[in-house]
Amino acid sequence: MLKQRIITAVILAALFLGVIFLAPLQQYAQVISVVVAIAAWEWANMSGFKAQWQRVLYAIGILLLAMVAAGYNGYYETGVFSGEELLSVFGAAGIWWAVALLWVQSYPASAVLWGRRWTRAIMGVFVLVPTWLAFIFLRTQPNGEWLIILLVVIVAAADVGAYFVGKNFGKRKLAVHVSPKKSWEGFWGGFALCLLLATGFCYWAGEGYQLVAIVAPVALVSVLGDLMASMVKRERGIKDSSNLLPGHGGFMDRVDSLTAAAPIFSLAILLTGWEMPAF
Repeated sequence: MLKQRIITAVILAALFLGVIFLAPLQQYAQVISVVVAIAAWEWANMSGFKAQWQRVLYAIGILLLAMVAAGYNGYYETGVFSGEELLSVFGAAGIWWAVALLWVQSYPASAVLWGRRWTRAIMGVFVLVPTWLAFIFLRTQPNGEWLIILLVVIVAAADVGAYFVGKNFGKRKLAVHVSPKKSWEGFWGGFALCLLLATGFCYWAGEGYQLVAIVAPVALVSVLGDLMASMVKRERGIKDSSNLLPGHGGFMDRVDSLTAAAPIFSLAILLTGWEMPAF
C-alpha cells in the first residue's frame, strides 16, 4: 500500500508541476476544469447520488456554473479577472467557510441542516466553484506559477506539521465526531510551521513580512476543507470519495484542504496586492 501511494504521489506531482510550468493558460485551465469536474463527480457521490448519470450531470453543472462566474468576472473578454468582482466571490467563499466551521463544530447535530442530499449538492457549489476560479485567478497573476506552488506548500506544511505534532503531543481532540485522530496540538503545530516557513521565505527574499499575514488565515482554514469533506463522507457512510487514485482514494481526498485554502489565499492576494517575487 505504501509503495502504491508513493508511486501515485510521484506521478501526480510530476503532472501537476508540468501543467503549472509548461502548459499555456488555456490548456492549464482545461486541466483544472477536468480535475474540478472529477471532484464534482465525487462530491455527487458524497452527497448521496448513486446513479452515474446523476453524478455526471452534477459535474457538468458545476463546470457550467464556474464558467458563468468566470464570464461574469470578465475573464473571457480580457483574459484576466476583474478584481472587484472576484472580491465578492472570494468574500462570499470566506463567509461560506465560516458557516462550514460552525457545522463541523456542531456535527452530528448540524446534519439536520445539511444532511439531505440536495443540500449537500448545493454545498458542493460553494466548495468547488470558488476553487476553480481561484486556481485560474492565481495562474493569471505575476509569477502565478510560483503563487500556486506557494499555496500548495502552505497546505502541505499545515498538514505535515499537524501530523507530527499531533502524533507526538496530541491530547485534545479537534473534531472528535468528524476526524477523531486530529488534535488541537496538531492544528497549532501545523499553523506554527506555516508561519515559520513564511517568515523564513520573507527573510530569504529580502521583503517585508506581509506574506506572514497572508499565510496565517490560509493555514487556519486549510484544515477546515479537510474536516468539511470528512464530515460529508462520514454522513454518507464512506471512507474515500472514490477509488480513482490507487492508494489515495479520490481527487476530493487529495484536494479537500485546497478547496478552502485557495479562495482565501486568492482573497488575501486581492486585498493586499502582494506579488510573488521573480526567481
